Formats: sequence, structure tokens, C-alpha cells
Amino acid sequence: MKKQSLILLSFVTLSFLFLFSSCKKINEPTEIGDELIPPIDNINTFETFFSTLTNNVAHLTDDSTLMGSSDLAAVGSISNDPEFGQTNASAYFTISSSVYGSNPFNHPDSSLLVDSVILSLAYDHTYGDTMSAQTVRVYEIAPGSGFNDTTNYRYQREEFATTGTELGSKTFMPSQLNDSVRHIRKGDTTRMANVLRIPLSNSLANRFAAFDTTNTANGGFRRDSIFKTLFRGLAVKADPSTGNALSYFDLNNTSNTKLTFYFRVQRGGKTDTATATFIHTRTPNGQANVINRTPAGGWNNYLTNGAAQDDKLYIQSSPGSYATIEIPQLDTFSNNIIHRAELIVTRVPSPMDNIFTPPSQLLLDRLSDDKTQAFLFEKDFYRNGELDWTIFG
Repeated sequence: MKKQSLILLSFVTLSFLFLFSSCKKINEPTEIGDELIPPIDNINTFETFFSTLTNNVAHLTDDSTLMGSSDLAAVGSISNDPEFGQTNASAYFTISSSVYGSNPFNHPDSSLLVDSVILSLAYDHTYGDTMSAQTVRVYEIAPGSGFNDTTNYRYQREEFATTGTELGSKTFMPSQLNDSVRHIRKGDTTRMANVLRIPLSNSLANRFAAFDTTNTANGGFRRDSIFKTLFRGLAVKADPSTGNALSYFDLNNTSNTKLTFYFRVQRGGKTDTATATFIHTRTPNGQANVINRTPAGGWNNYLTNGAAQDDKLYIQSSPGSYATIEIPQLDTFSNNIIHRAELIVTRVPSPMDNIFTPPSQLLLDRLSDDKTQAFLFEKDFYRNGELDWTIFG
């Protein structure tokens, strides 16, 4: 029996004890195997405690976790986590017109009177200090950045290049994002909650209005493929000098995540108010969430202590930290029926753990002998051929 190596992933400071426990008899010896059938009818059950060897590691394998088509996007900056250090998260996504084949501005450029341009993001929840003011800045993704709508992107990758100057910014308190706020423009008064509204430059409206419906390089309103050559998408980045939290947004919520142009047009000598709306459509890609972490605090102390074994493990959500758990006694453990195996994990209290709270789930992988590859416990994750996270402990 080989010594086992494990990798644990999550978002909390931990220490470990490994426990095997048995709690019931087995009365179907024909399913056990000849070498384990006892000479008498009953089977004795007992529990065995195995010690573990644990260690914090900075990079065990390349973190290939991808942003899925329905995942929330984290945006924000954590600058004062006493255990893990700094985190910065940016979101990148495409936008599309909902009325290809016609110009949503529907008027000559000279009559365009822009009131405002608003990027709205559907807010879901915040991790961290919701009372810390956060500033986010919006940019245009550069055409040559490599960003496209045919690739699933890793969380742990380099930032995409942007082009031009900042399109707009907003400073907000995460705790106030779920408040109902009144928005007023001439002839239109609405109330909205769970939405972050970021004012952008009015010049963007003039640029979009110049697109046409022809089958040319300027035919951004003819079809989506041409539109994306003219405007690759939006980047929402957190100012690292502000905030102490990550706010999560639903880019796929087309009711609350949208780019809206509010403008006026001249028709028959009368001025009418109008809007043009652009949304993010996942088909199934076209979004990325880049999360960068800089170790500090207790985590960095343990990463750099030079010790082969650590008495605490610092586990942070992907992309984050790694830790190995080895159970040497399994090398000499005799052939037995295991009724139940448990890895007992105890959370160690730490500063600000009322703000940087522990997760509801932990994930355990197994490692190859050379510790270069991680694998799921396949038989414990799959039900009826489908991946089911709820059945793994």
C-alpha cells in the first residue's frame, strides 16, 4: 500500500488530525472476499488514529481552474487580510447589441444629444469588509489583447491589455449595494437595488452611433462578429489602494448587467428621450475573472519558514494556497475493511475571522507520486455518471 499524498483547497486557516473509525458490522461475507472472511460469524470493529504530515506549499501544480459560463465575477481589492495578504480581482467581458440589423440610435450623428452612459452590474454578495469604500475603474479591452469569446480563461493568469483612457469610475460601499436607490432623468424615474451603476464617458455613445448596418468593417450593427472587432469588450478593475473586500457580480443577468445609453433625438421638431442597451451574452464564453494574490501575514511566514512540516495549514480559495497531507502509516496498514474514514479538520481562530469568514466547503484531491498532478476521488464525486459535489463528505 503506497503512502498517500493529498491536496486540500479552500479559504481558512486549518490544522489537522486524521481518523479512521468503524461503526457497524457487515453480515454479507460473500461480498467481502475470502481473505477477509473471519473464522467466526461476527466481525469486530475498532477505530484507528493515523498521524499526518502537513506542509504549506506556494505552488504545487499549475492552477487550471477556469471561470465557468455561469460563475459570478469577483471585482475588488483586499488590502488588509492579516493571514493571507493582498488580493486583487478584475472582470473582463464582451457586450453585444440586442437589435442587430438596425441602428439602435436610429438618427443622424448630428442629432445625438447624450444625457449619460451607464454600465450596470448585477450585484450578488461581498466577501470581506462590506464597510470599506472600494473604487472600480472601467476600460476598453484592447483588440490585440488575446481576449475572445471562444476560450475559457483561468482565474490565475495575466491581466488583459486595455486601450485608451479610463472610460469611467465609481467609488461605493459594498454594504449599500443591496439598497434601493432612486435614479432620475427627464421623464424617467426608477428605483433599483442590487446593482452597481458606473457612469462612463458620453463619447462612447458617439462612437457607437457611428456604426452602421452595412456588410463592411464599420457594420457593427449588422452582426455580432463585426461588432466585436470594433469593440472587444469592457474591463472592470479595482483600485488596489482602496477597499478590503471582493464583490461578486452576475454578468449573465441581462436585466441588471448592461451598458445603457440615455440620449435625446429630434423627430419632427420635437425632442424625444430614448435608450440603447447592450448586454453580455455568454455563448458560452466571453468573460474572464483574473484574481491575483500576494502572500503576506501568517501564510507568507509559513511559506518561507524553510520547514519540511508545518503545524498549521493556510488554505485559501482558488487561485490561492496549497497544502499537502501525507499519512505514512498507510504504508504498513494491513488489509482491512474500512467502514468509514474521516479527516478531522479544526479551524484555528485568527484576527478578523469575523470579516474574512471560513467557507462552507472544503475540497480534497489526491496527488501523483511526484506531486505534479492532482486528481479527484472519482468514485466519491460521481453519481450516475455525473459530477456531484454534494456526495463528497
